Amino acid sequence: MLAPVVLVVLIAQAANAGGQGRPLEPASAVPDPVTREQPWPPAGVFRPGGDVTQPKVIKRPFPKYPSRAMKSKVQGRVFMEAVVLTDGTVGEVRVVGSLDKEHGLDDEAVQTLKKWRFTPGKKNDLAVPVVVEVEMSFWLPK
Repeated sequence: MLAPVVLVVLIAQAANAGGQGRPLEPASAVPDPVTREQPWPPAGVFRPGGDVTQPKVIKRPFPKYPSRAMKSKVQGRVFMEAVVLTDGTVGEVRVVGSLDKEHGLDDEAVQTLKKWRFTPGKKNDLAVPVVVEVEMSFWLPK
């Protein structure tokens, strides 16, 4: 029997995208009363580019394919953004492209990403929190 395939990709971001290299600020200080979401990324977190370096993965455990997702033959990709903290651990994670909430693939992707370790991103040779984009793919053998 063939094992399911799980592919993990760290998505590099454009080096000179607009507004790079400075902390991101929320568009409004008043939260949206309908969604009540926290601003993303959190205050004081940078995006890579300009004088902010991209964090580099040093430990990347692979996710487990939940059995209920395999039985239901759910396949595809989970797209996430995560804050790499100054010690190289992963802080907040946000799913920006969901694959599956019912069978546990989104949750497994988030839990696994929180176990990753990075060399932190830097600005002016100082470690700073930086947002990274990550894609985890879940595929079953044919």
